[in-house]
Amino acid sequence: MELTQSSNEAGAKNLALLTADQCQDFWRDGYLLVKNALTPSELKALQQEFDGWVADSRQHDKPWGVIADGRPRFDLEPGHTAERPALRRVNSPTEISAHYDHVMAESRIPALVADLIGPNVKFHHAKINSKLPGAATLVKWHQDFPFTPHSNDDLVTALIFVDEVTAENGPLEVLPSSHKGPLYDLWHDGRFTGAVDQKLEAELRAKSVHCIGPAGSVCFMHTRLLHGSAPNRSQQARTLFICVYSAEDSIPLSPNPLPSSHEGRVVHGKRTGRVRCVGNELPLPQLPKQASFFAQQAATYDG
Repeated sequence: MELTQSSNEAGAKNLALLTADQCQDFWRDGYLLVKNALTPSELKALQQEFDGWVADSRQHDKPWGVIADGRPRFDLEPGHTAERPALRRVNSPTEISAHYDHVMAESRIPALVADLIGPNVKFHHAKINSKLPGAATLVKWHQDFPFTPHSNDDLVTALIFVDEVTAENGPLEVLPSSHKGPLYDLWHDGRFTGAVDQKLEAELRAKSVHCIGPAGSVCFMHTRLLHGSAPNRSQQARTLFICVYSAEDSIPLSPNPLPSSHEGRVVHGKRTGRVRCVGNELPLPQLPKQASFFAQQAATYDG
């Protein structure tokens, strides 16, 4: 789906960008793909910045950098080499890049989120997940809300396509309308795996839909939507800039898995100082100790 108008960034925060049908589709399906969400200059800046980090990764043989809680900022997939770099995660890129910070807070993205969950929107956390050509990284099926429980579930994950996403390079896979169903436990045999039961995962993948589109697109995903992704089996990179937003009156119930100096920043509308609560009951998550949740998901559950 296309944006209804090409408003400039100065006016984007005051104008509705999504149609009523698009908003209805999001609440029916739990996700919405919007093409041309970024301007060409915004997209090019993200691509060039990430290319520089990939080039830098050739000088490292283990995760490096540091974020607010002391964990590495840059995470490498096992098998990474200077000749075949496999930078798979950049944590809190908005803290080190003016371009990524601009897209998170000043582009059309926050206004699009506001069209979905209301006028007052705040930032929770961001990361880059990349699958470079031939990368073995996969994302096991899960919902985001058990990682980031809040007082209400008006949370939206914006997956911004830094590269074209195809059916072959490890696209996001979602189960439409699953956000209306139960919250699934990500703990198994006393271990937080960050994934649903493997038997359930096979059933979900059989019914899944691929979210594909050109670079510069964005897929908005409800925090309760079941999703995962397969490895990149192509020679084309698949890089996503992932920003998590919440309604301003949604208050975190667990520490941020990716703490940032930008956490809680109001990026659209205003701060009301109010809290809104809805009824949910779920186990608290286990905070990651390594560079990313990929290590948690590597703890395979065979039950």
